[in-house]
This record gives sequence, C-alpha cells and structure tokens, in this order.
Amino acid sequence: MGRILIKNAVKREKGFMYYVDGDGNVCEAKMARGGQKKKKSKK
Repeated sequence: MGRILIKNAVKREKGFMYYVDGDGNVCEAKMARGGQKKKKSKK
C-alpha cells in the first residue's frame, strides 16, 4: 500500500489518475470510464 510523502504536491484534475513510476516520477493518466453511454447524435 502506498503512503503520502507530501500533501498537495500535485494539482489533481478530475478524470485523471496519478501514480509514481519506477523512476520515482509522478505520472498522470486519463481514467477509462467503462459503461458510460454515448450521446445520441441527431439525424
């Protein structure tokens, strides 16, 4: 399990996941949202 080293070190945005990679860098990845319905297009 991870632990918090510095609070609020990264400004987080909604819809993104943040993690620390193997080199110790903080990375940002867009979260996949499964099950969301697509908007209907006009014909």
